[in-house]
Amino acid sequence: MNIRSILSLIVAIIILTLAFTSVFVLDETQQAIVTQFGKPVGQPRTQPGLHYKIPIIQKVQFFDARYLEWDGDANQVPTKDKKFIFVDTYARWQITNPLQFFIRLRDENSGQSRLDDILDGETRNAIASHDLLEIVRSTNREPEVEEEFMEDMENLNDISVGRDRIEALVLQRANERTADLGVKILDFRFKRMNYVDEVRDRVYDRMKSERNRIADQFRSEGQGEARKIQGNKERDLAKIQSEATREAEMIQGRADAQATTIYAEAYNKNAQARDLYSFLRSMETLEKSFDEKTSVILSTDSELYRYLKRGN
Repeated sequence: MNIRSILSLIVAIIILTLAFTSVFVLDETQQAIVTQFGKPVGQPRTQPGLHYKIPIIQKVQFFDARYLEWDGDANQVPTKDKKFIFVDTYARWQITNPLQFFIRLRDENSGQSRLDDILDGETRNAIASHDLLEIVRSTNREPEVEEEFMEDMENLNDISVGRDRIEALVLQRANERTADLGVKILDFRFKRMNYVDEVRDRVYDRMKSERNRIADQFRSEGQGEARKIQGNKERDLAKIQSEATREAEMIQGRADAQATTIYAEAYNKNAQARDLYSFLRSMETLEKSFDEKTSVILSTDSELYRYLKRGN
């Protein structure tokens, strides 16, 4: 291979290298700007496909065209009514003007840091300008009370702003501050709100005390109901026993009356039977009244004497 061939090969390699480095591919999730010696050149490249630049001299800076996530840190913030709460927030944002974004912030990490300052600041301002009830509630919907013991709960005051409007207010004010940064905040939400530890402990203690009070109320009502049931049981039992005794005595009385009637009818129907009955009754009386050591004096007109004499 002679020198001319070598030079031709070198030139071809250089041309191919320059050709490849002058072309870059932009997919649908990206947008880019071309810089020359660190300064942007031309308009942002936002359409996917092949794009061109001057090799070596110019470079490409890529940016994400998709919705980006911002997750704020939980901060302790005082409300307008002097209640300290932890507020955790999140947002979604997008780079809408990559050229302006590059000029002001250079890269996404710087954008996230700038959003930390803006969104955290606007969140603090919004929380400090409204009462806790305004931040927690979104509407003036009446709470559903299903249990009688909750009917005396403290009535909630009506709100004039509400959580949704406060979120919208933070979003609006944050976008006003990011208008010259080439980004747009698409959505902002309160992810979580809670009392600080010492206030939360007091709230939990109050909730426990209230639950214990309700439990004691239920227990007292149950004991009262149990005593009432026990009293009704004893009253019903005494009534049943009284009626049973009365019914038994009535049955016994009717039985005695019926037996007496039967005895009387039998006595009146048969004179011999009457004499036998009288004799048996007399002997029964005599047997129960006397023993071997008993002495008795009978008159001649005594019925016992009459039976004894007849027996001789």
